[in-house]
Amino acid sequence: MTTSPTFLEALASGPLLCDGATGTLLHAAGVSLDHCLDEVNLSRPEVVLHMHSEYLAAGADVVETNTFGANRIKLEEHDLAHLAAEINQAGARLARDAVVQSGRHAFVAGSVGPLGKGLAPFGPLPIAAARAAFAEQISALAAGGVDLLLFETFVNLDELAVAVEAAHDIAPDLPLVAQMTFAEERRTLAGHSPEEVADALCSLGVAVAGVNCSAGPALVLRVARRMQQACPNLLYSVQPNAGYPTRASGRLMFPSSPAYFADFARQAAAAGMTLIGGCCGTTPEHTAAMAAALRGEPLDPARLPRLTPLREPEMGEAPPPTELAQTLDRQFIVTVEMHPPRGIDAAEIVEHAQMLKQAGATFLNVADSPLAKMRMSPWACAFLIQQQVGIETILHFPTRGRNLLRVQGDLLAAHALGVRNLFVVMGDPPRIGDYPDASDAQDVVPSGLIRLVNHNLNRGTDQAGNAIGQPTGFVVGCALNMGADDLDREINVLRKKLDGGSHFALSQPVFDPATVERFLDRFGGRPPLPIIMGLLPLYNERHARFIHHEVPGINIPEQLLARMETAEARGASREEGVAIAHEILLATRPLMQGVYIMPPFRRYDLAAEVIAVLHAEPVALPAFL
Repeated sequence: MTTSPTFLEALASGPLLCDGATGTLLHAAGVSLDHCLDEVNLSRPEVVLHMHSEYLAAGADVVETNTFGANRIKLEEHDLAHLAAEINQAGARLARDAVVQSGRHAFVAGSVGPLGKGLAPFGPLPIAAARAAFAEQISALAAGGVDLLLFETFVNLDELAVAVEAAHDIAPDLPLVAQMTFAEERRTLAGHSPEEVADALCSLGVAVAGVNCSAGPALVLRVARRMQQACPNLLYSVQPNAGYPTRASGRLMFPSSPAYFADFARQAAAAGMTLIGGCCGTTPEHTAAMAAALRGEPLDPARLPRLTPLREPEMGEAPPPTELAQTLDRQFIVTVEMHPPRGIDAAEIVEHAQMLKQAGATFLNVADSPLAKMRMSPWACAFLIQQQVGIETILHFPTRGRNLLRVQGDLLAAHALGVRNLFVVMGDPPRIGDYPDASDAQDVVPSGLIRLVNHNLNRGTDQAGNAIGQPTGFVVGCALNMGADDLDREINVLRKKLDGGSHFALSQPVFDPATVERFLDRFGGRPPLPIIMGLLPLYNERHARFIHHEVPGINIPEQLLARMETAEARGASREEGVAIAHEILLATRPLMQGVYIMPPFRRYDLAAEVIAVLHAEPVALPAFL
């Protein structure tokens, strides 16, 4: 009695043919685009079984389980996280049943895709949570009886490494196929070159490395051959999309024909690829065409297109430092927050900017949609202020509501306009503003964006590692709350921002100099970056109590609330608010490297009055300060 070869033994004797798209066939079978495709393993198992059977009948040697998105992170979007193990085991069982029913010797690959959320520090998902999600899915697939694990469509090498390491721990006997997806520039979206991916996968101990999804066969094969040159000791796989999709009559259409995929399969085999198949848009017809091509006359490897070296844009010189960069830690900075107009007329904000410059402001902050209210883009205001007033601005740059493409494009646009000082923040949630249903999604957290700017853009590459020519010259500030309830957590977050390269910090408003002293004491002295302290002049008693009771993280001492109440009674609340701001500013000036004034209700005249104390004679401070 002969024993059937294992997956790795079968690979060694010639290329194996993998199946094609799962989603394409399930949608064609009537599964809604809104439905969780992985859950179909439970609710409509006959559809999944039929799909596997079609690919096996077409000649596939390997069928992938319908579990690409069956990790608890993605399943949470459908309230199905509690069914993660059941969905994966069902997926493995259905694929195995299809193989048995076909009567062929074929292999079941447990499909594992990315988690759908970025890993820290660029994304919100802690490494430990990612590892636990992969471990749960891999354990269920192994229990379901898969022959191998196939990691596919990963864009971040760090995330793939977490998945592979979890597999080594959970299922050490299962062969691993690890595939990443690449963009037209032949780098992953996270910036990894084919050579970097190959080197990393070699060290991770996978059986097969490869490329899937991406644009189409031509790109996928070029990238895989580059990986092969970098690390020839590994086996390689290729599973491209059926070209770039287009939308017609409400459906996604893929242009690459089965005949084109047949030619691709012959080229892939000639190049030494050991696992060949299709991804999005491919069907059993594509699989059948590739099966026939692989059984026919082999292609002479000498006829493969020659790989040409990649050409990167020449690196230019970094721009000279901004005035802010030259001023930090050398003199006391005075900056005032300004709000862009609601309409297209910027004359008023420019006029106020001129007044603040004359009053002694050294820089001006330009907010981005404060309180989630629709306003003119802050880049435009910052550009106009710099151009017409002659004072540098600090552009507020929230990560909320921006994907990674827009983030980088917006930054390059601001830089081209000469706006190079950034204050990176999370941003106000849309639900509190004019458009509560606007997208709240984000691809990168503030600490991750700070790192991206300093470690990529300021070094001449984008986040994907593509050269952008001249490096940017951004100066990046971060947010800080010295009065946070959990000061240890706030300090830990600040350290992450420091690791990312923050050049300065702008703090939340301070109403008690003791807040600054407590922070510095808890930090262990002055942090290794200038802190520009937030200062919010109180306008009246109502304003003071609103800030105290309704703004998270800000506490106003009872003495100040009482002073505002007394001043209100005598009709002098505005003057008292300015006086309090003067006292706080003078008391904290020796401890801080600047002041960031936030005038209430866009009363820029109040900011000018606060600045005036810096040029006046010293005043006696009240006892509580």
